[in-house]
Amino acid sequence: MPSRAAPHARESVLRDRSFLLLLVATLGAFSGYVLLLPVVPLWAVTGGSGEVAAGATNGVFMLITVLTQLFMPWSLRRVDHRVALGVGTLLIGVPTPLFAVSTELWPLLAVSGVRGVGFGMLTVTGSALVAELVPAAQRGRATGLYGLAVGLPNAVLLPVGVWLARYVGFELLFWVAGALPVAAAGAAFGIARVPRRTPEAGPGRSSPFPVSLLSPWLVMLAVSIAAGGLVAFLPLAVADAVSPVALLAFGVATVGFRWVAGQLGDRFGSRWIPLPSAAIACLGLVVVALAATGPAWAAVPGALGLGAGFGALQNATLVLMFDRADSATASTAWNIAYDAGNGLGSVGFGAVVAAADHPTTFTAAAVLVACGVPVTVAIARRRS
Repeated sequence: MPSRAAPHARESVLRDRSFLLLLVATLGAFSGYVLLLPVVPLWAVTGGSGEVAAGATNGVFMLITVLTQLFMPWSLRRVDHRVALGVGTLLIGVPTPLFAVSTELWPLLAVSGVRGVGFGMLTVTGSALVAELVPAAQRGRATGLYGLAVGLPNAVLLPVGVWLARYVGFELLFWVAGALPVAAAGAAFGIARVPRRTPEAGPGRSSPFPVSLLSPWLVMLAVSIAAGGLVAFLPLAVADAVSPVALLAFGVATVGFRWVAGQLGDRFGSRWIPLPSAAIACLGLVVVALAATGPAWAAVPGALGLGAGFGALQNATLVLMFDRADSATASTAWNIAYDAGNGLGSVGFGAVVAAADHPTTFTAAAVLVACGVPVTVAIARRRS
C-alpha cells in the first residue's frame, strides 16, 4: 500500500527561497562546467597536443574532483554549506579564462585541477543541501528538481559548447563559461545558513562509509559504469546517423526519469524504485547490444531504457542514502559512485572492446547491472 504522506509533503518545495537559490546556483555552475567538457580537449588538440594528452585535461579534472569529494564530509562539519557551495562555484568559474592564455598541456592541466576542486565541492555540497533544506517527506521531489538543474545543462549545452568554440571562438567561450558560475555564486551565498551537525550515533553511522550505504552505493556504481561506457562508445558501435539520436534519448530519459522517480518515491517510498529501474536499465543494454549487430535504430529505444533506469536510480539511491547517513556522508558516497562509475565505464568498456567487440561489451554491461538486481530486492525489503 502507498505510504501516507504528511501534510507538508504535498506543498511545493519551490516555495522555499533557499532551495530555489540552490537550483539557480546549480544551474549556473553546471552550465559553466558542461560548456567546456568537450571543448578543453579540443583546445589542447589545436595547440598540438595529441589526443591522449588532450583527454588528460578531463581526466585530471575528474581525478581532482573525486579526491576533493573524499574530504567533503569532514569539511561540511566545519564550514558553512553556503560558503562551501559558493567557493566551489567560484573555483569553477574564476580560473576558466586562463585556458585562453596557453594551449600547452601543463597550464591546461593546472587550470583543470583548480576547477576540479571547485566541482568536487559543488557536487557534494549541492546534493547535501537538498537534504538539509527540505523536509524528509519532500526529498524525492526535491532531488528530482535538483536533478533537472544538473541534467538540463548536460542535455542542452554539450553540443552548444563545441559549436560556440568553432563559430564564435575559444577565447570568448572561456569568458562566458567562467562568467556563468561566478554569477551563480551570488545565489549560493544567499542560501540560508545550515546548522552544523555531528554524525548521528548508532551502528555503522560513525564510520566514514557506513555499511548501511553499501547496497544503494553498489547499485549506483554498476549503472554508472554502464552509462559512462554507453556515452563513450555508442558512437563507435552504431551508425553515425543513429548515435546522436540515441544519445539524445539517453540524456532526456535520464533527466526526465530522475524527476519522475522523485514524484513516485515521495508517494510510495524510494525503496521500491531500484528494482524496476535496474531491470529497465538492464533490458536497455541488451537492446543496445543487439543494435551493435543490427538493426542500428534499435540503439534509440535501448539507450532510452538505460537512461530511464539510470535517472530513476540516481534519485532513489540518493534519497535512500540520505535516510541512512548524515547528508554530507551520503552525498559524498553517492557522488563518488556516480563520478567513479562514469570513469570506470569509459576505461573498462575500452578494455573489453579491445579484447572482444561492441556487442559483447554491452552484453557484459547488462550482466553487471543484472548482478545488482538481488541487491535491489534487499533494498525493497528493508524498511529503515
